Amino acid sequence: MKDNILRDFIIRNLEEDLGDGDHSSLASIPVDAKGKVKLLIKEEGIIAGVNVAVEAFKIIDNNLDIELFIKDGCRIAPGDIVFTVYGNQHSILKAERLILNIMQRMSGIATATSIYVNKLEGLTTKILDTRKTTPGMRFLEKEAVRIGGGLNHRMGLYDMILLKDNHIDFCGGIANAIKKTNDYLKQNNKNLKIVIEARNVADVELIIKTGGVDRILLDNFNVPDTAAAVKMINHRFEIESSGGITLENLRQYGECGVDYISVGSLTHHIKSLDMSLKAV
Repeated sequence: MKDNILRDFIIRNLEEDLGDGDHSSLASIPVDAKGKVKLLIKEEGIIAGVNVAVEAFKIIDNNLDIELFIKDGCRIAPGDIVFTVYGNQHSILKAERLILNIMQRMSGIATATSIYVNKLEGLTTKILDTRKTTPGMRFLEKEAVRIGGGLNHRMGLYDMILLKDNHIDFCGGIANAIKKTNDYLKQNNKNLKIVIEARNVADVELIIKTGGVDRILLDNFNVPDTAAAVKMINHRFEIESSGGITLENLRQYGECGVDYISVGSLTHHIKSLDMSLKAV
């Protein structure tokens, strides 16, 4: 995670929260008062965002004293204390909601990801996230997926070619889309992996015949059609399954032999993990 991206994110969100001042604290607490708080866990899961919180506290007030007890990626339970922070009370209160917003969401994502990953235990299939992320928080949410044991699909539109249904339809079909893409990459001296979406078994046959891609994405295939497509592809391309896959049927898709399963709900349909920052 790039420090400048995190710094800009923290500063921007502090400005949103503070406006012309934290008047609740200014009205009730001396500006030089010092105190201590603890991050208290209220729910089982996987903790994520600890390193982000430490950096955020430093950006807000470099004089805050932080003592860590639990690292990112560890399993947590109600009553656990992740860290304590001692220092200026105004600084701590400025940071409180921002830190909780980040850590609760990141921990919820890491926890959900770990559940999906564990469901595939013993298989070679890997869990991927998608671009279905909260605007402005993608870098944090994708970090949370990694902490939970998953892999990142692509960060944006710039680091992988993904030819979806609209790309294919707009340029006149699968063969034309693949040819145009390879021509573009060659002309612009770009080395990007090419993933193309297949909507049915006939699409898979055409993609295999055309070649020129790295991965075939089986979109909204049922389990029998997925197994058939895997057999047809026969290790010539990477295989990704996506769409209509739930925790209940996840392992069935993995057992078909796909390399990846991408799950949009990891980052767009998440329950934040319950925790609080409490005065000691």
